[in-house]
Amino acid sequence: MTYEFILKKLSKSKFRSSFKLRKKDIEYAKQKGSKEIKKHAYDFINKRLAPAIIPNDGKQTPMKGHPVFIAQHATATCCRKCLYKWHNIKPGNQLNDNEIKYIVNLIMLWIKNQI
Repeated sequence: MTYEFILKKLSKSKFRSSFKLRKKDIEYAKQKGSKEIKKHAYDFINKRLAPAIIPNDGKQTPMKGHPVFIAQHATATCCRKCLYKWHNIKPGNQLNDNEIKYIVNLIMLWIKNQI
């Protein structure tokens, strides 16, 4: 599955397509630059999504406050249940480097498309 294919599939979901970056999120992303936002994405994914067991799974990603959080909801990379449903990444296992890279690249592409 290509990034473009999954983004197109997600865009057909009423819920996923409802997420958009606000003006302040776009300004923040531009101010920080894509390298810094990508570092934030890796940090958030490693801390909130990568562990095999997440006590608050389904509630670990805020709905606002950072462009990456919005992108996670838009790309269904917000929790392990969504990762499984949309990306076939099974819960209960630590995410590997390739899975983390896939998630971050998808998030960054969505943010780039929003800007």
